[in-house]
Amino acid sequence: MDVDAYLARLGVDRPAAADLATLRLLQERHLLAVPFENLSIHLGEPVELTEDALFDKIVRRHRGGFCYELNGLFAALLRALGYDAELHAAQVFHPDGTPGPPLDHAAIVVSLAEPWLVDVGFGKFSRLPLRLSGVDAQPDPGGDFLLLDAPHGDVDVLLDGVPQYRLERRPRPLADFVPMAWWQATSPASHFTKSLTCSRPTSQGRVTLSGDRLIETVDGVRHEVVLGTEAAVRLAYRVYFDLPLTRLPTPPGESPLTSGALSPTLP
Repeated sequence: MDVDAYLARLGVDRPAAADLATLRLLQERHLLAVPFENLSIHLGEPVELTEDALFDKIVRRHRGGFCYELNGLFAALLRALGYDAELHAAQVFHPDGTPGPPLDHAAIVVSLAEPWLVDVGFGKFSRLPLRLSGVDAQPDPGGDFLLLDAPHGDVDVLLDGVPQYRLERRPRPLADFVPMAWWQATSPASHFTKSLTCSRPTSQGRVTLSGDRLIETVDGVRHEVVLGTEAAVRLAYRVYFDLPLTRLPTPPGESPLTSGALSPTLP
């Protein structure tokens, strides 16, 4: 990995120490610089969970990605900087409070003097690392987080009292997530095939481009506008997300899901 190129993508100098302060800085800068997006699914691009492919996409081509991609590459960067960082699987909670399937999400656990939950691939989530062994509410710019013991030694992560996901304690290699990443990218039942999104936090809230709808939240106030033209959408991708798209993604329902372009690539 070209660590300096990755750090330049985040706008960060090479850190002097692999400590908590640096980890906090890296997580927040990653969230601000690299959007959470599922555009590859609607562009007919392959979803490749290998470090080389992810580096090419996120660093060289200046794109974002979804959880397996963002946290998969960020974990590799952290390890290259000297952190003990491993991927962990999680089950995302449904609106009715039931957990989804295993390996539904990938997050990172970094072991320092104590373990910390790091996540740059869940969309609206914590800006800063969360103490994995904490029992009290943890205030964060993204909201108030609470981590609770769950069955089988897992950990439930709640945001403002609402369950977000159930985290496994055991670490996983990136290859373990390949089958579920393929399902997320191809199944008509997947949230990602049914929606088109590109989102990142800002200093005052959050900005999201969903198809041709631009949604900005500033100091808790939501503003939404329909852009209307392809030129306006293309400009929004560049201005708000610094994404140099050569073409726009196909709207959900028309994506080339059976073209073979989305076949999983094993590490």
